[in-house]
Amino acid sequence: MTRHHAVEIALTRPATPAELHHARHRVPLAANADRTRLMTVHNGKSPTRALHQLRRRLGTSLPIDVLTTHYPDHDGHILLNVVLGPYADAEIRRAAAASGQRPGDVLGERITASLTQYQRQRRHRLERQIQHLLTDHMPEEVVAYAAAHLLPQHPPG
Repeated sequence: MTRHHAVEIALTRPATPAELHHARHRVPLAANADRTRLMTVHNGKSPTRALHQLRRRLGTSLPIDVLTTHYPDHDGHILLNVVLGPYADAEIRRAAAASGQRPGDVLGERITASLTQYQRQRRHRLERQIQHLLTDHMPEEVVAYAAAHLLPQHPPG
């Protein structure tokens, strides 16, 4: 059974009007304001196949960085479709062969580890900034100031 899958397309740079026009002759697309992210609905037997078919259909008409499913699959995962450069591809394949894993699994582990590290760095940076604020201000002042900036000034009603 063929189903429709929402796909987000992240571009390496803003698409030109001519590139968008050409791509829209192949696939219906919606672009964000700066033309760096596109959305479409593409059919396929699975989300993986839909991503693969969409990449083949668009070919080199757009500067595609990554295709992703817009909604998580039944396991809660967002699927990615990336084309790696020759060096990165060889490195991933070498690591996969050494560990007995599939290249996609190795890439997934590396992406997950990188995201985890990035989140940890952001959390530590925020903790340092809060500690710096608390050297000069009372905790109540920091919370009140943050709340005033995060909450709407005039609640609807």
